[in-house]
Amino acid sequence: MILRIDHVSIAVKNQEKAERFFRDVLGAVEGTSAADPQTRFFWKLFSLGDLSRLEIISPTGMGSFLDNFLKDKEAGIHHITLQTPDIHQAMSNLKEKGIPFFGYREYHGGIWKEIFIHPRDAFGVLIQLAEFHPDDWLSSEVKLPPHTKW
Repeated sequence: MILRIDHVSIAVKNQEKAERFFRDVLGAVEGTSAADPQTRFFWKLFSLGDLSRLEIISPTGMGSFLDNFLKDKEAGIHHITLQTPDIHQAMSNLKEKGIPFFGYREYHGGIWKEIFIHPRDAFGVLIQLAEFHPDDWLSSEVKLPPHTKW
């Protein structure tokens, strides 16, 4: 059901400050980014060393889903994204096991499909399960080795 951990997502109030830290201090390579006007947030992926990835997310206005999360703190780990080869099979598997999930959405013409498992059902961690090809989201400076089979 799970291929690998894709990335850890850190929610921050100050996107620029966080980007400078991970890019300039830790040497992370910037990748894909976008704003989502519906949920009022901005995200940017960074690659680190062995192709480990980190996502930095921040609210872009009042009413963001991040408002409550960042209410009493400047930043924190928001979720962990796990890659699955088939989101519909993952949903079936979760249903069979009695694990509730929410938030099914498709983005970018269906090249990214996601669901979430609430922290109360996943030992205190918000889990994002997503179906995608990881190479689609990397910087052109960082690519998965061609022999890697997904």
